[in-house]
Amino acid sequence: MKRPTQHDVAKLAGVSRATVSYVLNGQTNGRVLISEETHKKVTKAIDELGYVPDASAQALRTGNTKNIGLIIPEMDNPHFWEHADGVEKEALASGYRLLLSSMELNVEYGEDIFKDLSRQRIDGLILTGAFINRSEHVQKTLRQFQKRRLPIVEITDNTDLDNHLDRVSSNYYAATKEVMAHLLSIGHRQIGFVYGVQGPFLGEDRLVPYQESLLAAGLPVKDELIIRCGATIQDGYQAAEKLLQHSIRPTALIAINDLLAIGVMRAAVDVGLKIPQDLSVVGYDDIPFARYMVPRLTTVSKNAVGLGREAVKLLLARIQEPDRPQQTINLSTQVIIRESTGPVL
Repeated sequence: MKRPTQHDVAKLAGVSRATVSYVLNGQTNGRVLISEETHKKVTKAIDELGYVPDASAQALRTGNTKNIGLIIPEMDNPHFWEHADGVEKEALASGYRLLLSSMELNVEYGEDIFKDLSRQRIDGLILTGAFINRSEHVQKTLRQFQKRRLPIVEITDNTDLDNHLDRVSSNYYAATKEVMAHLLSIGHRQIGFVYGVQGPFLGEDRLVPYQESLLAAGLPVKDELIIRCGATIQDGYQAAEKLLQHSIRPTALIAINDLLAIGVMRAAVDVGLKIPQDLSVVGYDDIPFARYMVPRLTTVSKNAVGLGREAVKLLLARIQEPDRPQQTINLSTQVIIRESTGPVL
């Protein structure tokens, strides 16, 4: 069936095509003299025909697509879906649509995503800053976006990165100090660290304060209690298995995100340990699953939905004012003590 056009709407309503265009583009509020009766005829014809304006044609006329691009690192981690949820909620409330892509923690695929976005018409782009500098091609494409003056906002935990982009920033450094103070206060001295990252420097806002807190407490930083692994639940499980086999078993394990922490908890149970009686476990991100684990997971929250919302607000402000100074919004974190941590028995 042929898609209805503005000409079809005009014919059914008994008006000119220009009149239909004026109604569709909201130009009848004093700018163009069109009677209320004519306006009703046009809107009735639109409804009867099921006419939908061509988004591409509108974008060519106005220069705006009403599309926002979002790149997240991976699809498997609910933390990034919460970012996307916040972005989408704020975008829809402002009349924008969301185009979502994932780098899937794969450099080559991530480069393809950047290539695809460079060919598409979007009004602005939001991305996770930790993945900006992963390859020269990604950096080159990013510079091309900036040369085109495409508004870009990054959601990042790296407050030292200076790439002249607007950013919403939140990192876990101070919160990790609180986590360590909590564990030390309830008697833990053998504290392991599950460092599941896919690139250098990622997660340092957790690793560095963990090490600093041990040293400040007069405890050594033991390399054998820090295990590097991938970012999946299975990686967390396998890492915990290795750590729990040490002759001096850790009494607490910190994982750099909740997915890894869930794997840690399963591994502990499988080797016959009780949480938190035999092992305390801490995660990060406060994904929805964390509140429903048995026991409930002690974690740290960044308010991922709030980060997404703030990123859209920054982006829309940049679209409206392209020449305004670089903007940074810093959001606080919150340590949430639940049932997975307890005193050394």
